Amino acid sequence: MLSWEYPPLVVGGIAAHVDGLARAMVRDGHEVVVLSLHTNDAADDVVVEGVRILRANIDLPWLPDDNLVGRMASANHQITQLAVHLGSWRPDVVHAHDWLVSWAGDTISTLWSVPLVATIHATERGRHGGHVPPGMPAAINAVEWWLTYQAAHVICCSQFMVREVISGFELPPSKVHMVPNGVDLSVWEPNPVEVDLPREALVVAWGRVQYEKGFQVLARAIGSLRHRVPGIRCVIAGRGSYLAELQSQIDIEGLSDLVNLAGFVSDEDLRDLLHRAGCGVIPSLYEPFGIVALESMASGAPTVVARTGGLAEIIDGSGAGLLFEPGNHHDLADRIEEVLTDRAVSVGLQQTAARVLAARYTWDAIAQTTLSVYTTAVSPVTEAPLPSRDAKRPTVQR
Repeated sequence: MLSWEYPPLVVGGIAAHVDGLARAMVRDGHEVVVLSLHTNDAADDVVVEGVRILRANIDLPWLPDDNLVGRMASANHQITQLAVHLGSWRPDVVHAHDWLVSWAGDTISTLWSVPLVATIHATERGRHGGHVPPGMPAAINAVEWWLTYQAAHVICCSQFMVREVISGFELPPSKVHMVPNGVDLSVWEPNPVEVDLPREALVVAWGRVQYEKGFQVLARAIGSLRHRVPGIRCVIAGRGSYLAELQSQIDIEGLSDLVNLAGFVSDEDLRDLLHRAGCGVIPSLYEPFGIVALESMASGAPTVVARTGGLAEIIDGSGAGLLFEPGNHHDLADRIEEVLTDRAVSVGLQQTAARVLAARYTWDAIAQTTLSVYTTAVSPVTEAPLPSRDAKRPTVQR
């Protein structure tokens, strides 16, 4: 597996996905090697719970921070070199997680003559509301398109993303598979002592602080609850390009006493917050899946999510959380108030969420579904052949 982030290097949800999937596959008896990027917090060649992790130091050559495609292409050159450390060991499948490792995934799978499987965790088109602006977004979209074409099979984490990828990259439906994200329940669930403690009027949200994550909507909702929910306060944890604008909004609207932008928060501190929280909120405007929703539910925090993308698929009709219309801070405020002031509602959400997670979203279950895609990739093609990897454009099936 190739991933630009892997614990303890965590930027978004890809790290948790690859970590949970890799460890589950090892538990099932498979050999897994992860190629990722250097971090000062871990060795560059280490085995953790049976998963061998190799990390590439990509400091040089230096490239401008705003040239993301160039920097990642350079990083992929060094990720590819990690294969030398594997000696004669060869995998059956190379699995690239998102466009950031496209080049290395394609090169290594070609050198080893094994199938390339790609997981598209999100698309640049989706992040920009269904269109692709010129400049960097257009360049990233082109790499995403190329990756989905080079891959023998493509995995998406929700039906929402399956539709987006098939339509946006003109792929045959038979090539695209839905495999949801999972969650390690043992990591997030509160201990027996915490289960019995009363929850606070604390609202917690976390993730990359980008516009599409909707934290600005949550801040406004909290402001409207100042006189409706006694003692309410909110912590938003994470870093990102929208952090300064979000802080300005909070200051201008006089919410600094209610909303705390905590910046980076360790996993341990985040779990502590969620175990005390009366409500976990995922306010995204665009969300291909939303692994944070699973983490909130697994922590026992009654969960409120935006009715968008993969979030809606997790919650709608399940009774495991409450939904609000994305971007509507009035609707979000009503749902938060309902959770924080009606104990029957909050307890019902907690109990239903626990059942849904155990039935659908354990990493062992997700690993089995992913392995079925691998099996398809390495088996002889019996249906209509997939597009040739040597062609210049994807085959369009209508």
